Amino acid sequence: MSSNDKPVSRRTLLKTTGAAGAAGLTGLAGCTGGEDSSGGGGDESDSFPALGNFPVEGDSVTFGFNIPQSGPYSSEGEDELRGYNLAKDHLNNGGGWVDSFEDLSGDGVLGYTVDSVEGDTATDPDTARQSAQRMINRDDAVMIAGGSSSSVAISVQGLCQDENVMFMAALTHSNDTTGKDAVRYGFREMFNAYMTGQALAPVLEEEYGSDNTFYQLYADYSWGQTVQESMNQFLTDVGWEELDSVPTPLGTSDFSSYLSEAQNSGADVLLLDHYGLDGANSVKQSVDAGLDEELEIVVPLYNRPMAQAAGGAIEDAFGTIAWDSQIDNEAANVFTDVFQAEYDRIPSGPAQLAYSGTLQYAAAAERAGTFYPPEVIRELEGYEFSNSGLGSETMRACDHQAQRDIPVARGLPESEQSDGNFIELVNLTSRDDVGYGCDTGPAAEVELGPYGDE
Repeated sequence: MSSNDKPVSRRTLLKTTGAAGAAGLTGLAGCTGGEDSSGGGGDESDSFPALGNFPVEGDSVTFGFNIPQSGPYSSEGEDELRGYNLAKDHLNNGGGWVDSFEDLSGDGVLGYTVDSVEGDTATDPDTARQSAQRMINRDDAVMIAGGSSSSVAISVQGLCQDENVMFMAALTHSNDTTGKDAVRYGFREMFNAYMTGQALAPVLEEEYGSDNTFYQLYADYSWGQTVQESMNQFLTDVGWEELDSVPTPLGTSDFSSYLSEAQNSGADVLLLDHYGLDGANSVKQSVDAGLDEELEIVVPLYNRPMAQAAGGAIEDAFGTIAWDSQIDNEAANVFTDVFQAEYDRIPSGPAQLAYSGTLQYAAAAERAGTFYPPEVIRELEGYEFSNSGLGSETMRACDHQAQRDIPVARGLPESEQSDGNFIELVNLTSRDDVGYGCDTGPAAEVELGPYGDE
């Protein structure tokens, strides 16, 4: 089931009032419903002015998949690309979630065949922005998707706002993505660091008690900085004390000097706010140095590829994850089955985010009856859905941050790691127990900017 709690859109209003009523509405186009569309599909190119890469020309529409194919987050990028390509195949040919999404046909989107282009962000904001710019200018992409580094996502969504091209974020966890750097043209289903703190702190308190000291090493960019801030806030709320927090450069391969300082701090718990290859390295080096014998190790955010790279070092490490195949509901099981059949591997959270975001964009375009960006944006704002494998979700209108459940995981010992499983789910924290109002937390700083048709 899915619905939208936003006001009636211009397209719906035009359909219900008829041509005579529509002619009297200031600023609204007169012809809707796709009956007089040009090009290969049902896009209403005569109903709205040119904006961004609208209208779509020809028989196909292009999505741009901008992912890290090199750099410390390349493993996550590989799985994201698998999710994107699977979504494209299902949009064109049916299968997977497309068969159950009430807005999708499995015969393209709005009558157009879905094509795609891809780029390598190299886990670098400038490189990612240049790649996205090429997709927009050269390839006429109507939507850019990607992530894995929040600095990349923030940079690209800022470009997309300027270019009036929509951005569907995959893996980005910084508070700033839908906080101070939020834009009208960007949407995120992934939860953020603030929500991780809310979900993880009670689990850590129950496991380790309410009177502990902790030490943080964090990736020194937008994501790691907001994880450090949020974990400090919510662990302090349960009675813990932060002894120190130390930034580490993205792409660090040798954490030995940082870990030595953490070991000498006298802390009870070490938080490793690292991700991807950096996260796998810091966890392995911590265990190799024997820190796990002196203090507890927590990794606030990790995923299946990262846990696999860490191997047995991930044992007993708590953290949050985007999604996991162990979640047992119809949508989750369908995605796991089709992904495994296509790639002979169990999907990760980054793959699920990529797949889901692509389908959510396509379904919104179908509901809008057009690729005209402001109308697609309005279809997503306030949209409620339960078809992405995590139960009921809402794409909040005020900051474009999905309100959703958060999986909390714990690393398995190496002896129990088999068949692609490296973690166990310990809790699926309800969306009712995390989040914040539109005037508090990261959302307090949001200014989304214009739709582009004002």
